[in-house]
Amino acid sequence: MSGIRQLRLVVHAKDYEQAVHFFRDVLGAPVAEEYASDGGAHVTILDVGRATLELSNDAQVELIDRVEVGRRVAPHLRVALEVDDCEESTRAAVAGGAEQIAPPTRTPWDSLNSRLDAPAGIQLTLFQELARTDLPSSQVGD
Repeated sequence: MSGIRQLRLVVHAKDYEQAVHFFRDVLGAPVAEEYASDGGAHVTILDVGRATLELSNDAQVELIDRVEVGRRVAPHLRVALEVDDCEESTRAAVAGGAEQIAPPTRTPWDSLNSRLDAPAGIQLTLFQELARTDLPSSQVGD
């Protein structure tokens, strides 16, 4: 696909401040851009590596849908984030407000993955590519 420079996942965050805090402060995604518009619309675009995670409040989601589509259509989906240490990141995520669905588990494709319910209604997979890193010392491999 020529001409595409970026993938941006746009997430409707009902509790915008909590979501920004979780992804920015707990998981450590730095702010790439922030904007505020009339009517209380706010958006924070976080740098999450090879893509961005865009957290938008109610007013911003309504604004984008109204401009691009003419009506409210925004859906929801699961987000996967590659991290350096899945166990450490999972502990930090749970301490920071996420609910653990599944602990870090070694996958058949040689990654360590955990599943969480994160702020903003995001089902989140944290994953560590084991082929590129050493398995954390507390993880027993087969």
